[in-house]
Amino acid sequence: MRMKEYIFYVYIMSNRPNGALYVGVTNNLAQRVIEHKSKEMDGHAKKYEITQLVYFELFGDIGQALYREKQLKKWKREWKIKLIENDNKNWDDITNTLL
Repeated sequence: MRMKEYIFYVYIMSNRPNGALYVGVTNNLAQRVIEHKSKEMDGHAKKYEITQLVYFELFGDIGQALYREKQLKKWKREWKIKLIENDNKNWDDITNTLL
């Protein structure tokens, strides 16, 4: 029997360039972005209207994805900004890359 393969995403969302950041993990990034954009996410994400996907990474293993999420959450803000700007200099909402 073949096991179903999953893709897990560690992602960073923001409300504007150099604005509030949210780091999360999910196995359905498109759905999670919809939840952020419709302001269904409670807490920090809702309070600061964090609706723009600015960065994500793919993982084939949930353990690796969770490890990376925790790692990024511990990073200094400036390190996260450099990570985002390395791939997304203008802080564009890259939601369309999922479609």
